[in-house]
Formats: sequence, structure tokens, C-alpha cells
Amino acid sequence: MAQGMKIAIVDDEQDMRQSISQWLALSGYDTETFASAEDALKALGSDYPGIVISDIKMPGMDGMSFLKKLMGADSSLPVIMITGHGDVPMAVEAMRVGAFDFLEKPFNPDRMSQLAKKATNARRLTLDARVLRRELSDGGQLIKKLIGSSPAMERLKEDILDLGQADGHVLIDGETGTGKTLVAHALHAVGSRAGKKFVLVSCGAFEEDALSRRIFGPMNPEDSQLPAIEEARGGTLVLEDIETLSDTLQARLLNVINEQGSPAETRIIAISNLQEQDRTCEDALRSDLFYRLAALRITVPPLRQRGEDILTLFTRLSEQFSDDYGCDAPKVSAQEAAQLLQAPWPGNVRQLINLAERAVLQSRRGEGTIASLLLNDHEEMQPVMTTEGKPLKEYVEAFERMLIDNTMRRHRGSIASVMDELCLPRRTLNEKMAKYGLQRADYLS
Repeated sequence: MAQGMKIAIVDDEQDMRQSISQWLALSGYDTETFASAEDALKALGSDYPGIVISDIKMPGMDGMSFLKKLMGADSSLPVIMITGHGDVPMAVEAMRVGAFDFLEKPFNPDRMSQLAKKATNARRLTLDARVLRRELSDGGQLIKKLIGSSPAMERLKEDILDLGQADGHVLIDGETGTGKTLVAHALHAVGSRAGKKFVLVSCGAFEEDALSRRIFGPMNPEDSQLPAIEEARGGTLVLEDIETLSDTLQARLLNVINEQGSPAETRIIAISNLQEQDRTCEDALRSDLFYRLAALRITVPPLRQRGEDILTLFTRLSEQFSDDYGCDAPKVSAQEAAQLLQAPWPGNVRQLINLAERAVLQSRRGEGTIASLLLNDHEEMQPVMTTEGKPLKEYVEAFERMLIDNTMRRHRGSIASVMDELCLPRRTLNEKMAKYGLQRADYLS
């Protein structure tokens, strides 16, 4: 079942509405019933969080007219039509208009449950995709996704806001797993091209001939999309793994950039994962192309340079996974907090995401520790303090800040509840919150 999905049941016969509602409720669905299409239309918006099951023959507005109204408002809304025996032509017409499927009376309740499951899953994917698209077009939301307040992250956010307003091409580099593609989305979303096309091509995912067609064309007759350089016209073209371009494709890209002139009709954001000591993106690209792409440059910081952001990220991620898996988030000890802070994190944020999910799963089983997961990831890492020579005091303060922050968020800013759980007098709590820059207003909901 698609959790959280509603099912709107529309039928002028009360017994039919109730029987469908009761059966679906037994299957775990949240149902609501309407005696007429007119009543249902008042309640169903374009982002209705669920599906519709409607009779096709009703007084007033009939099911076909109702379906057309729904499709006009949201063509992706799954609508299952109930037809009478022998109304197959009408059912076929309903499918042509946009119905998800139909049930013929008398129908099998199990068949209805199967269709409901299929339709709600489809609806969930549609709504999730809409949320993602909105977030990817909202610069403010994207900046918020760059979690952390370390000096390195504050500089990154400032760079995104500054360079987003500029119009030159951009090179984003940094280690793998640091979030470079998210930075590219944010650059597009905070700039003047925010409402224009954003096209992303992973250069390392294609053979040379296929990559040439994907970026420059001509496309094969069976391809449904334009070449990326045409598709992104007026907007932003992101080229991931730019260092994998052959000399021939580098020359073609340079020609396109030169032909565009200044300001460029299409902004190019190049992303490089090349961070080896003996070879950089500058080494991999011809110099004239490199300097055109690197007119503006952002280097995304590795996780190990982000200090207390590591604890903040781990806490947020483990809470998200604990919600997904329906269990409590694992508790972090002072020693484990220190180990999280001093781990080398070669896989950066991507590695931290994986570790947070594994920590939640093993906590749900009641076994293992965060330290054991870290040792599995970094066998060379000792369970004592630091690879960077930081004093113990810094780790203790980082853990203390994380503990107060977590407790404040869990109790939604209730000072009394936090004082009680942490056994702190009010004055001490106030002093520590001031010391760590924590504001009660940020936790109120």
C-alpha cells in the first residue's frame, strides 16, 4: 500500500459508497466518500494526495463529465471508473479520456484492492516527482539542502549566491560524493535562468559516438529528445565528468562556446570529479577549453573539512531513515561523536548517508554500534581520538552542541523538557545555547 495516500469514492448510491469504503479501509487506506461529482470537485485539487474511484452513471454530472473535469485539472490523477455490466464501449471511452482503469459490476473486491494499490503507487511517484521539480526550481530550498554552518559551507553558499547571479560558464570540482550536482542545481535556481531549461548529461555514461549525438546531434530518428545543446538553449547545460570528453568532443564544445559569444545564450556548468594528486581537471582538458569553463569556479569542500556539520548531517539523516523504517534513531555516544568527526570520509556525504541508514537498521535490530560501522568502513581508524591533532575539548563541545540541538528539536523548543531530559538548570542551558549559537525560536513549530 502507498502509505499516506487517500482514496476518494464518488457514487450516488450510499450502500455502494459504504461497501467500497469499508473494504478499502480494511486494506489500510484512508477513504473519503462523496454522493455526487459536484461535491467531489469542490474537495479535489490538482495535487490531491491520492486517487479517485467513481461510478460512471450518476445523476447530475455523470462519471464521464466528472472524469474530463478531473483530467483538465490534473491529467496525472489516477481515476478508476466503475461501469455497469455491458458498458464496455463506455469504459473504453473513459480510458481514452484518461481513466487509469475500470471495474465492471459486479466486481471482485480483491481486484479493486489490487487496482487501488497500483494506482496509489503511481500517484505517489507523480507527487514525489512534482515536489522534487519544485525544489529544484526553488533556489532557497536548494540552499537549505546544503546542510551545515561550518565556515567551508558558509563560503560555499555565498559562492553559489554570487556566481548564480553571474552569467559566465562555471566549473564545479571536488571529491566524489560531496554534492556537486546539487550545487549545479542551486546555481541554476538562484540565477536569472531559473525558469529556463536545466539539462544534465553524464559524459562518463556514454561511448564517444553516443555522447557526441547526445550533446551536439544529430539524434537518431527514434530518439524523442533534442540534442542537449539545443534542449538547453537559453537555460543551463550541465556536463558531469567533463574530464572524460575526448579531444574531438572538447574541440566541438569549445567551438559551440565561441560561437555563442558573450553573454552566452546557454550557460554551461562543467562538473569534474578529478581530484588526484598527480592529475587535475586542468590537466585533462585542453587549456583553451579549461579557461573558458573555469571562468567561474566552485570547489565543493570534502566532508572531513566540515567539522560539526558531520554530526548535524548524521543526526538529520538518521532521523529521516528512522521515520522511513518506523523505529527510533540510534543514540550517539560522546566517543562515537568524536569518531564521526575524525573519520577520513573518503566517500564524503554519500558515504555518510549509507552509514546513517546502516546505523538505523542495526539499531532497529538492537545490535551493533556506530563505532563498529565506522571501523568496518575505516579499518585503519583507531578508536582513540583524532587524526588531525585536535584537542579533546573541541570534540566534547561538538558533542554537547549536538546533544542540545537534538533535544531541542525533539521537544520542539520546550526549555522545561530539555532541562528535565539533560538534567541542566535553566541558567546553564541558556549559557550553553548562547555559546553554541542555538536559538529557541528555531525549534518552535
